[in-house]
Amino acid sequence: MNKVRYTSIAIILHWVMALLIFATWSIAIAIDDMPLSPARISGLSWHKWSGVTIFFLVLLRILWRVTHPAPPLKLAMPAWQERAMQLTHIALYLLMLLIPIVGWLMSSAKGYTVNYFGLFELPDLVDKDKALGRLLKEMHELMANGLMVLVGLHIAAALKHQFIDKDGLLSRMTFGGSSNEK
Repeated sequence: MNKVRYTSIAIILHWVMALLIFATWSIAIAIDDMPLSPARISGLSWHKWSGVTIFFLVLLRILWRVTHPAPPLKLAMPAWQERAMQLTHIALYLLMLLIPIVGWLMSSAKGYTVNYFGLFELPDLVDKDKALGRLLKEMHELMANGLMVLVGLHIAAALKHQFIDKDGLLSRMTFGGSSNEK
């Protein structure tokens, strides 16, 4: 059994971000075909607020990961699986960082300032440019859908380890059981 876990902060960040990412993507899907209306504007606002929150949390998560490395992987795994896991994690982090940035760029290019719950506005990163806005929208959607595919693979791998391999890998990112924290 693998009993070495991530820190409580890493676990909280992981699950809060997982929920936020799923909610943010779901909001985008729900409002995508809506006509301009108060419901669509409200949905767009919540999507942007969630995206900015994800951006701040991924920065915090990267800082935490740099200062608190992942616990050692104490189980035998084929080299290809370990490499796939490493590449998937790198891609997840890159997409979690890049998707909000591209969304911010897209809003700027479309002429919409991004505000954070009305508390402050993010500066426009580019001048208004409709063609650039359309391109960035396509990139944002493509990356978001790619992120969801990777999330699906990540979940499938965790479930495989939990229910087929029964190696306790999932316990590294859940509360309870043994801990490596002091």
